[in-house]
Amino acid sequence: MIKTKIIAIAVLLMTLMGSAFAAVKVDQAAPNFSLANTKGEQINLADYQGKYVILEWTNHLCPYVQKHYDSDNIPSMQRKYTADNIVWLSIISSAPGKQGHIDSVTSDELTASRNAAPTQVLFDPEGEVGKLYGAKTTPHMYIIDPQGTLRYAGGIDSIKSAKIADIEKADNYVEQAMAALLSGKAVKNKLTPPYGCSVKYKS
Repeated sequence: MIKTKIIAIAVLLMTLMGSAFAAVKVDQAAPNFSLANTKGEQINLADYQGKYVILEWTNHLCPYVQKHYDSDNIPSMQRKYTADNIVWLSIISSAPGKQGHIDSVTSDELTASRNAAPTQVLFDPEGEVGKLYGAKTTPHMYIIDPQGTLRYAGGIDSIKSAKIADIEKADNYVEQAMAALLSGKAVKNKLTPPYGCSVKYKS
């Protein structure tokens, strides 16, 4: 009897853990969420309905993230897309006390120093939105179309390294997906393996 109860509890815990990290599915509706930006304002994904939205999970201390910022790869993409009225949301799911957790002032200083141009930097210290989307790494990228459907999820590009020199050699999956979507075509690689540092979720 006790053994049966222990097994039942173990199965329940595994189910709960699995559901907590259940990733959304490509070509299905992207779930809405609300997070605070660096000004303390609540930003809802639904506010951007009718526009393309790019989600970027980030951690400024992660070498893989540093690769794409130090090279200006991500900032240049942010500037390019936001200039075309495409929304770019950078999300920080690092929990308090863990690598990558920062306050609003530091976040704004980082954005300025890196010449970055996200539409918003959003804070997810409880990790609820990260787990809702199944974000595993920094960076981990998602593209949502104007109808609110997730059209891409995965890595920023095809070469899993922290070397800046590899950026030019890699296939940039985000740019490829956006080019296809803006041309009215299907995304060829709509689900790819993300790479980078693990998201530093709350224990």
